[in-house]
Amino acid sequence: MGHILKAALSVAFLAIGFGIFKISSLFQIPEVPHLEETWWGEGVPSVNDDAVYSFKINVSDEVLQDLKYRLKNTRALAPALEGVQHEYGTNSKFTKSIIDFWLNKYDWKQREKYMNQYPQYKTKIQGLNIHFLHVKPEREAGKKVIPILMMHGWPGSVREFYEIIGLLTRQQEKRDFVFEVIAPSLPGFGFSDPALRPGLGKSQVAVVMKNLMKRLNHHKFYVHGEDFGSIIANDMAILFPENVIAMHSTMCASLQPISALKRVLYSLKPSLIVDEKHEHVAYPLSNLVMGIMEEFGAFHMHCTKPDTVGAALSDSPAGLAAYILEKFITWTNPNWRTLEDGGLAQKFKMEDLLDNIMIYWISDSIGTSLRIYAETYNKGLLTLGLEDIPVPVPAGCARFIHDYEWNPTALIEDKYPKLIHVTDYDGGHFAALENAEILAEDIFEFVSKVQKMNVLQ
Repeated sequence: MGHILKAALSVAFLAIGFGIFKISSLFQIPEVPHLEETWWGEGVPSVNDDAVYSFKINVSDEVLQDLKYRLKNTRALAPALEGVQHEYGTNSKFTKSIIDFWLNKYDWKQREKYMNQYPQYKTKIQGLNIHFLHVKPEREAGKKVIPILMMHGWPGSVREFYEIIGLLTRQQEKRDFVFEVIAPSLPGFGFSDPALRPGLGKSQVAVVMKNLMKRLNHHKFYVHGEDFGSIIANDMAILFPENVIAMHSTMCASLQPISALKRVLYSLKPSLIVDEKHEHVAYPLSNLVMGIMEEFGAFHMHCTKPDTVGAALSDSPAGLAAYILEKFITWTNPNWRTLEDGGLAQKFKMEDLLDNIMIYWISDSIGTSLRIYAETYNKGLLTLGLEDIPVPVPAGCARFIHDYEWNPTALIEDKYPKLIHVTDYDGGHFAALENAEILAEDIFEFVSKVQKMNVLQ
């Protein structure tokens, strides 16, 4: 009996010790890792190819004819269930209307001119040809020109930034600065090359983006991110605080264990962590869990079998449109799933939405774009510990109330201890495309705060 008691006490002490260790680990900050400048392209590493080439979108008639053929010959879609709109995914009746619009009303030749309105370039970074928009403002005496790197996510593209670029590069009388915008297509997206070997996740993309800015002779710059661009912006700020002056994001979140613990504890009395106006967005936790269960099925597929999904979507323009527009419906406003048109006409022009889809189609990049999930959410990358390291530079967060995840300030402060700017707006996930004027003004206001803070220091 004594042996049993001793064994039980030993197990208890081990359990208590393990518990104390786990609790203490909530407050431990890992060291910032060093990432190699991996060569992701063909051939052997080269330091001599640093040229920057002009680029214009120029789609051949052959590609357009093939697209028209595929749209015309789309198989009849299964009818939606009675009384159902987009609750089961994109409604087939709505998809059919998109196919009709794409075939008969969408003029790519005109849209191509629109897409080529801004200067575009390519340059080879770590073996990959990286495509980017580079728009400079007209210089005005007394105005500082501030470089800002703007990064999109999935299922977006550089097309999201077309409306906001003109606003950011336009002089404002009340500001003593204006922006020079660099908006790249992420590796594997649009007109940027995909990696030829595994391993190009968010943190490695952060290295590529830093080197892109270095190629353009910008050693100090601001970063703005949306969706995956926000995640990459976090890593850029952590890995290269000597280069990133400050970061602005539309998707501020903390995945640190302490934040998860606080979220659960404050669910007992949400008013301690969030104001009454936003309490229904953050709590109850059951709504958040159900939302994750409902919306993260695609996330799991992308993380595990991106090439399987990519094969299906790259062969069918109708399938590609249905897959992408379903995200635009739900992530712009989840309540729009019950509307016949998914509510998209309330916020977007169909031409603009198809521009984004066309970038994926003409570049055949939907499959390679999905790989960033698999390369990011795996044991190898997560063990770097970047999720547990606070962002060391000033941060600004623009929150949009209908986005699929809204995080209380008290939680995101764990990730952004130098959080100096938090704002809330009506709108959804695709902020730059939906609310260009609001977002542009928010970025101006955030950078003004950083500039004043730097002067005072």
